[in-house]
Amino acid sequence: MKLTLTTPSLLLLSSAHQALAWGTLGHETVAFIAQNFVAADTKVFLSSILQDTSTEYLAKVATWADSFRYTKAGKFSEPFHFIDAEDNPPDSCSVTYSRDCGKSGCVVGAIQNYTTQLLDSSLDKGTINMAAKKQFVGDIHQPLHDEALDRGGNSIAVLFGGVATNLHHIWDTNMPEKLVGGYTLADAERWAATLTTEINTGAFKDQAASWLEGIDITDPVTTSLGWASQTNQFVCTTVLPNGKEGVENQELSGSYYEAAVPVIQLQIARAGYRLAKWLDLITVGVRTEL
Repeated sequence: MKLTLTTPSLLLLSSAHQALAWGTLGHETVAFIAQNFVAADTKVFLSSILQDTSTEYLAKVATWADSFRYTKAGKFSEPFHFIDAEDNPPDSCSVTYSRDCGKSGCVVGAIQNYTTQLLDSSLDKGTINMAAKKQFVGDIHQPLHDEALDRGGNSIAVLFGGVATNLHHIWDTNMPEKLVGGYTLADAERWAATLTTEINTGAFKDQAASWLEGIDITDPVTTSLGWASQTNQFVCTTVLPNGKEGVENQELSGSYYEAAVPVIQLQIARAGYRLAKWLDLITVGVRTEL
C-alpha cells in the first residue's frame, strides 16, 4: 500500500443524503487517529463507557451511527450527519446555523447534543454508551456533508474508474479507497499511522496546533460550525471549482482525483486530531463534575 501526502506545499444524512461520510475507511481512520492522540485518562474513560479495552476501542464503533440511522429506532438521526449549506458554489461558499440547520436537526446540533450527554454523569450507562458511539466529528469534515447543492452532490452523476456513480459517493468512498488501496480495518489503521506521523513530525506538524484554535467544550455549536465553515470552503475550491457542469458525467479518477487527494488527507487528519482533543475535554469535564 502506498500512502503519500501531496499538497501544494508538500473523524455526526437525511434520506436525501444516502452515502456515509468518508465511508467505513474514513470513519475508522479518523477514530484510529483520535486514539493515537487522546490522553491516557480519556482512553480509560472511553474504554469503560464502550466496555472495550482492545486497541480498536474507538475504531470498532466508528460507523455505528451510520448503521443506526438505517434502523427503525435510529431513523430520527438521519439529518444528524450533515448541514445543508444553502450557499452558491463555486461563486460563494458559507455555512450559517440559523439558515442551514433544518428543523429535524443537523450535524452541528448533534455534536452539541451528544457532547452534552457525555458530560452528564447523571445519565444512565446505556444513554452514555450510545452517545459515545455517535461520532459526528468525522462527518463534518467531509465537504459535501456541509453542502445542500444537489443533495450534497448525490444527484450529480459522475464516472470513477469507468463506473457510474455520484459526486458524493466518490468523496465518501471511491477516492479514499483508491488512495489507500483497500477499506479494511487494517487499512484504516495503517492510513491513520501515516497521518499521525505527518501530524507529529511531517507535513502537518507546523499547522496542527492551529486546528485546535477556538475549540471550546462549553460552546459546541460555535466550535463545530467553525469546522463546518472551514470544510465547506473546499466545495468552492476543490469539489466544484468549475461548478456542477465541470464534473457532471465526467471521468474523475484522473486530474480531479489528484487535486482532491491533499484535501482528503488534510480533512481526515484534522478530524481525527480534533476528535481526540474534543474527547479529552469531555473527559476533563466529567472528572471535574465528579
